[in-house]
Amino acid sequence: MNTLLGSFRKNRNLWITLIALLIVFVLAIRGLTDQEAVGGERYKNVVITILRGFSTGSIIFLVASGFSIIFGLMNVLNMAHGALFMIGAYVGWTVAVRPDTAVDAFTPIALLTGGFMLVPIWDRLLDKREWLSRSAHIWPWLGLILTLVVLVFTLPKYPITSWDVGSYEISPVNFAFAASQGILEVPEAEQFVGISPAIGLGGIILGGILAGITVAGFVINRRPATAGASEAEPFPWNSLIYCLALIALGLLVHFFNTSISNYLLSLDTTWLFILAILVAVLTGAALGILIETTMIRRLYETHFYVLMLTLGVNAIIIEIVRTIWGAPEFTMHRPSIFAGVGDGCPAESFAAMMEYKCATIRVLGGRVRTYNELFIPVLGIVVLIAVWILLQRTRLGMIVRAGVQDSEMVEALGINVQRVFTTVFALGVGLAALGGVIGAPSTGLTTTLGDSLLINMLVALSIGGLTSFPGAAAGGLIVGLLQQFIIKYGQIGINIPFMEEPFKPTPPLVPAMTVLLMVIILLVMPQGLFGRKE
Repeated sequence: MNTLLGSFRKNRNLWITLIALLIVFVLAIRGLTDQEAVGGERYKNVVITILRGFSTGSIIFLVASGFSIIFGLMNVLNMAHGALFMIGAYVGWTVAVRPDTAVDAFTPIALLTGGFMLVPIWDRLLDKREWLSRSAHIWPWLGLILTLVVLVFTLPKYPITSWDVGSYEISPVNFAFAASQGILEVPEAEQFVGISPAIGLGGIILGGILAGITVAGFVINRRPATAGASEAEPFPWNSLIYCLALIALGLLVHFFNTSISNYLLSLDTTWLFILAILVAVLTGAALGILIETTMIRRLYETHFYVLMLTLGVNAIIIEIVRTIWGAPEFTMHRPSIFAGVGDGCPAESFAAMMEYKCATIRVLGGRVRTYNELFIPVLGIVVLIAVWILLQRTRLGMIVRAGVQDSEMVEALGINVQRVFTTVFALGVGLAALGGVIGAPSTGLTTTLGDSLLINMLVALSIGGLTSFPGAAAGGLIVGLLQQFIIKYGQIGINIPFMEEPFKPTPPLVPAMTVLLMVIILLVMPQGLFGRKE
């Protein structure tokens, strides 16, 4: 008893806020119960609304958790997080609907990445070479120009069978519709035109190698004269192994391109969806590494410039998406395991849902979508547990938690904090991409997807606490439930005394109410529900 009272006194504002939220939640539930219904059907609207709130909150959490980890360790406000969420959705759609395009694009990406893998080797070989010191501020720029010339000549000519955003018949919109109807027909694979395959592939490999040399040159030029690599350090042979492995894999995929594409197109949509999740997460992590190492790393101490830089990256990503996939909105079909209709559907039990792969299941007399209201919340819980275990039970998590408290102390212990920063940034962006590909079948794909999600994410983190991982989960859940309750009340109305007709909240009130709740909580608890007191 004394312990409980002590906890209440110490966290009085938190307890009062949580109790107030619980009271509001209970009143909202009472308002949704149908007093004329009998049995379990009385709570049909409540259960369905709560499940939909869990679904919305899970997607917000997947993005907010990555943002929270990045900000907590690196003190970086990544305003491109919403756009990276959107990238996950579009990359996932490409793998799930047009895997042949993903296979075509894999080879040039692998060949270019293989060249970048050699950066540590070039750094070691070129560092402190007297014959380079005289032109240290010139030759990297010449290398950059030569790299661009080689890649401009070869990269656009690599055959990638995709779509045309200017023609509806072969646009992503039409392919998305055809895939949802099970009548997808992909174009014939394109071939090299105006250049031989040997020259095209060799040029891309050469361009990647030149790019690696150029990057190493810029790194060396910015390094203090006494900070070169020590001769006692082992030679980075791993980089050469990674380079050769990526180039070999890229060439292998190219030579067996048609067979791989046909095999993927013959797979069930559930397996393609699993592959889409894997590719989207890896793409997000790779983009996180690229952004952190090339842009953010040098601006850690200038927070305003990091903010402006990531806003610029956000705008660039949106324009890239519009160029590749087009501006119109389109859909992503659900995997077959959650798309069944006909006999046995909607399912009356979980066993029947799994047997018939139903798209809906009856709950208290109402229909619940198995993908939106069941799969997404369950996945959110799985990710919550997995990331919690990572942060609390692994060496990386221990370093991250210590780095949040005192990064200088961690670095003094001989830990490469910079590598940890890169890993954490990749993890955060990977979680955002996971949220994108998981949410795409539920929300659809549009170029405004990232901006709308970014606003909800920031509101959720402000409520839960910017640097708190549990706060990201709590904030996402609160925002998701609040939005779904407001949407439901917009349909049935709220009975207010002295009003003849029920008040029905309009759609603009949905984001307005979440922002209002955020303002109220921040007035009471400026650090959020679970944030650290500075």
